[in-house]
Amino acid sequence: MRTMIAERATWVHPLASPISGRARATRKKRAFLKRGIKASFDPKNFLAKVGDGKTVSIYQNGQIVFSQGDVADAAFYVQKGNIKLTVVSERGKEAVVGLIGPGQFFGEGPLNGQPLRATTATAFDECLITRLPTATLIAVVHDEPKFAELFIADLLSRNSRIEEDLIDQLLNSSEGRLARMLLLLADFGKQKKTRVDYPED
Repeated sequence: MRTMIAERATWVHPLASPISGRARATRKKRAFLKRGIKASFDPKNFLAKVGDGKTVSIYQNGQIVFSQGDVADAAFYVQKGNIKLTVVSERGKEAVVGLIGPGQFFGEGPLNGQPLRATTATAFDECLITRLPTATLIAVVHDEPKFAELFIADLLSRNSRIEEDLIDQLLNSSEGRLARMLLLLADFGKQKKTRVDYPED
């Protein structure tokens, strides 16, 4: 018994010109560049807009963003204004543990598994704040290198300030610590904004 194998013929229009390998490579390169342009990501623009679980809110001077002991389920980004972080001991003694200015993150404890807020965040003046749910923050850090770079740079900067504060506490006199704190507060005050523009819908 003989098995017949039929070859399929590919019909090519007589006027069609064959595409060279170089032409195919050029087309692929153009398509890749177009995708890159569409996928361009601006972290500051992303943080300024509502969507993807994010919300943008205005806080007046003295208004609390979150309180010590609240459920920690989001991080925050300061677009405008300044935030004061405080902690209260069981005996009722309050201490300022951080001052957060424009372009900085705060409240990112949930990324480290923190279930409850360890501090209270209070607006130091009129503030424009972006709230990022934990799942949204994790996703954008994972998917967008530019955002991850911005976020990590802020964490490293804050870590350096904490180290400086610890060295100051251990090695300097009370007068020296007071002088440094006054200088920090003076610089912090220069960043304060007197007006916050409401976000556009």
